[in-house]
Amino acid sequence: MRYRHKKIKKRFIGIITALICIISTWYFGEELYPKQEITYVTSGNLEVHYIDVGQGDATLVKCGGNAMLIDAGGNSKGTAVQKYLMDQGVKRLEYVIATHPDEDHIGGLDVILYKFDVNLVMLPDYEKDTKTYREMIQVIKDKRYHSIQPEVGETYSLGNAQFTIIAPNEAYSDANNNSIGIILQNGSNRFYLSGDAEESSINDILQNSIDIRANVYKVAHHGSAKATTPELLQTISPDYAVLSCGEDNSYGHPHQEVLAELEAEGVEVFRTDIQGSIVAVSDGERIEWKFEFP
Repeated sequence: MRYRHKKIKKRFIGIITALICIISTWYFGEELYPKQEITYVTSGNLEVHYIDVGQGDATLVKCGGNAMLIDAGGNSKGTAVQKYLMDQGVKRLEYVIATHPDEDHIGGLDVILYKFDVNLVMLPDYEKDTKTYREMIQVIKDKRYHSIQPEVGETYSLGNAQFTIIAPNEAYSDANNNSIGIILQNGSNRFYLSGDAEESSINDILQNSIDIRANVYKVAHHGSAKATTPELLQTISPDYAVLSCGEDNSYGHPHQEVLAELEAEGVEVFRTDIQGSIVAVSDGERIEWKFEFP
């Protein structure tokens, strides 16, 4: 994988393309680039599906007939995520990672854990006294699933791919910093995902000995300014970034300073609030992108 110190700034091209589409729709009454269904490639590839769940997170990873789900959106999104997984032919999940116990990440997991057989559930060492959290834990108990608190440095296989735990490096006083973070690798392609990890966790991630350089940065905490620092971004050195956030959300995500930092680093940005569900397909050397326009 090439880690470029100077990247071509493609964001300007994306803005111009979007403006052309808007003008075309207004003037001609139809879209220049019409909506299209995502076509998926499964044989011999790693797929990372950043599922559009509004203001929340849900990421499906598929490789070699195996599947992993990281979070499942809010309480109202469980059935939608279930349908998405079924449409992708998922019948069983090797891993389910609940990054941290906030509703917009684990709200749909009670449905997923009930509807799909799961080999291993990963939870952070942090509990939350909410109905949403209790419902998730109850399903894990009822289904007698094996659950663990993964340790930093541990590596797990998913088909021909593998992922390494990079966070949390210690116990923190808040849910966000206790987010489970991973580096997912397929051949020379690498993906960084860290839930809602913020400054305390980021500092510890940067200080441990794990290489966190990646082609794709799943922007932490939906683009909050507290969750992306210049040092983190420069260390990851991504070519692409994916933002999972809800349209016109009340938090103002993604924050403008984060977008400015990504643009300054020449990172190509994709957003679920604009492009719907986003899929990265890796053959181990190259990454292709597929979108579902809202």
